[in-house]
Amino acid sequence: MPRNDERSVGDVIGDIFANVQDIIRSEVRLARAEIKTEAGKAANAGKPLIAGVVLSFYAGGLFLLGLAYALALVIPLWSATLAIAVLVAIVSLILISSGRQRLRRVHPKPEKTIETLKEDVQWLKDQTR
Repeated sequence: MPRNDERSVGDVIGDIFANVQDIIRSEVRLARAEIKTEAGKAANAGKPLIAGVVLSFYAGGLFLLGLAYALALVIPLWSATLAIAVLVAIVSLILISSGRQRLRRVHPKPEKTIETLKEDVQWLKDQTR
């Protein structure tokens, strides 16, 4: 390997391009990993949210069923269906709230990748001076 003062301009430019290619490959790998992590967080946040929405539909159905029983037959059966509807509604609200809180923690922007790209651009500017 020749010493630095014996290297040609072509060799230096070739090394710079090789380094830039390595940096770009590293940034792509980092971006993929970061996006995969955030997608996993979004999926985990969405599960209780979806479960809460589904349960809220059941709660609405049970509530309407309870009202129907209450209007048609004024007997203790309606109170049981209303109690179940209220219980399901409370559970669904808790699940929806939990899912929303988890969803707020998801960052879709690959912040680490953006930061390292800024550092790489600065490094490249310093190399070309």
